[in-house]
Amino acid sequence: MPPHVLRSGSRRRTAAVLVALLATVGVLAGCSRAEERGGAAASGETSPAAEVRLGYFPNITHAPALISVENGLFAEELGDTALTPQTFNAGPDQVAALLGGSIDVAFIGSGPAINAFSRSGGEAVRLVAGSTSAGAQLVTTPDITTPEQLKGKTIATPQLGNTQDVALKTWLKENNLPIGDGPDAVTVQNIENPRTLDLFKQGAVAGGWLPEPWSSRLVDAGASVFLDERTLWPDGEFPTTVIIVRTEFLQQHPETVEAILRAEQRAIEFIREQPEQARTVSNQAIQEITGNALSEPVLDRAFGELTFDTDPLAGTWPQLADDAVTAEIAESAADLTGFLDPTAINAVRAAAGEPAIDPAGLDAS
Repeated sequence: MPPHVLRSGSRRRTAAVLVALLATVGVLAGCSRAEERGGAAASGETSPAAEVRLGYFPNITHAPALISVENGLFAEELGDTALTPQTFNAGPDQVAALLGGSIDVAFIGSGPAINAFSRSGGEAVRLVAGSTSAGAQLVTTPDITTPEQLKGKTIATPQLGNTQDVALKTWLKENNLPIGDGPDAVTVQNIENPRTLDLFKQGAVAGGWLPEPWSSRLVDAGASVFLDERTLWPDGEFPTTVIIVRTEFLQQHPETVEAILRAEQRAIEFIREQPEQARTVSNQAIQEITGNALSEPVLDRAFGELTFDTDPLAGTWPQLADDAVTAEIAESAADLTGFLDPTAINAVRAAAGEPAIDPAGLDAS
């Protein structure tokens, strides 16, 4: 079996063990955290927010956010609450904005989401919903066909500590490929996605572990898919984009958070029922934000690599936390007990006729 597909089985075993451990920890620690949150919420009545500041990316992986803004779904569901959208290019910048209090809600990658929770001692943010699964690939020049051939090459990721940066470094370590400079190591450079495309065309980088639509854009520029991250996960599912909220905002304005999630659910239903129109709307939004629309081949390929659902795939998160340690982004795996608050998304899913999500021990109950 090729080295790059050995991990799927180990993920199943590791994830199962870690989920069980989290569940045990939840019994011991969940009560105190629940009491803290309950006490804060009980200190005053909740109400819709006057304003909600929302962060998201102008990327296809954030299509539910793009569509909800472009089609006015957020505005319809929020009613009198004003929406202030803000776009970002990478998750760590969103984390800084969340922890600094300049945004309230973020469509964000799993790695930065864990980082935000961990950096704040499990207090500042809560995971409230999923959004997008899959849509990340290691794409390289066609001459690279084995892991060993990556040695001496430069591979790009969007930003230090972002979701794809963690995934690449974890995979390199699991395949005994040193990270660094020189002919016997793989050089990992953190480069903004548009610049990665330019450098790939110039031959300055050999490829990148990238989210959509950037992996598709490199393929359109001549790259080959060396590894689809779906092959590393049971059932090919892993969270690419989720929604996290400042804990204080969630406590004070749960109605507003639920309104955001209702809009997201409507956007996802739009994607499922009217995929062509959804692609067009998403591309229009990207063009308005970045000044550049995606070509039809790139747009079609990128959408085909993604799955949209409000389930955050809680069972995968212990493995994601462990990966951050393997990638040397974190010193120890984050204790994710209490990270997930499923209240709002379960209400939205029930109204849409969908089953409640499996919290997999990440909630505080």
